[in-house]
Amino acid sequence: MTSNTTFPGLSSVWGSSSTDVFAVGGSTILHYNGSAWSAMTSNTTFPGLSSVWGSSSSDVFAVGGSTILHCDGSTWSTMASNGNWFLTGVWGSSSSDVFAVGGYGTILHYDGSAWSAMTSGTTYTLRGVWGSSSTDVFAVGDEGAILHYNGSAWSAMTSGTTNMLFDVWGSSSSDVFAVGWNSSGAPGNNGTILHYNGSAWSAMANSALDALESVWGSSSTDVFAVGVYGNIVHYDGKTWSVMNSGTSDNLYGIWGSSSSDVFAVGTHGSRANGLYGTILHYNGGDGGH
Repeated sequence: MTSNTTFPGLSSVWGSSSTDVFAVGGSTILHYNGSAWSAMTSNTTFPGLSSVWGSSSSDVFAVGGSTILHCDGSTWSTMASNGNWFLTGVWGSSSSDVFAVGGYGTILHYDGSAWSAMTSGTTYTLRGVWGSSSTDVFAVGDEGAILHYNGSAWSAMTSGTTNMLFDVWGSSSSDVFAVGWNSSGAPGNNGTILHYNGSAWSAMANSALDALESVWGSSSTDVFAVGVYGNIVHYDGKTWSVMNSGTSDNLYGIWGSSSSDVFAVGTHGSRANGLYGTILHYNGGDGGH
């Protein structure tokens, strides 16, 4: 897709509908109104926004480093993070129940009034967070770390892997996917996908060509995962298959409003020559497979 602006690489995408989508990366925030992308004033100079999520079109959060931004539907403003953090992911069950995760086992919680630190029980960097409800939240990260929150406390889960996990998403409390990669594996065959059935995590056989960075689905039989070198794989409820992304750019975030309206964002270029944002859109056509 055409961004209609000059912007750096993009890390994350989220929307409240097909005509209200946000993408973040660097200090840039883009908005899609259903017709075109445009840049928003982020009111920050922090160069590392890494994740975006909202409970509605007028309640959107973006995080990166110690920076937490909030949008009321038109204006972004800085929130007090109450610490020196390295935040990488954000998700919530409502406007008054939001979680942000990051380095050294950091988990912050927003109750609608202020952010406060939670006890995670780990020092591993956490990179992704998602839940089915306020009492069923998962956080994933380095060395195969998976934590679960039951509404009262966080506890470690057995993942069965030491691979790095970057993102987590599910269709329900008993159908959860975590994606990442095996940093010691040979390039070209190290994408990792785990599945939780409500009782235990297990590795899934997959066709991921390389490292996976983000996962999202419209249902238990329609799940997408994206990663480096344009890697996109799709799960139909039985098997994972490779999709034709049409790019070799690194993809870091995915979100959709439905099975036929999916956005993937990432980075094109190199640090030496400049990083440029990539935005892909999928309309559900069979040509993607």
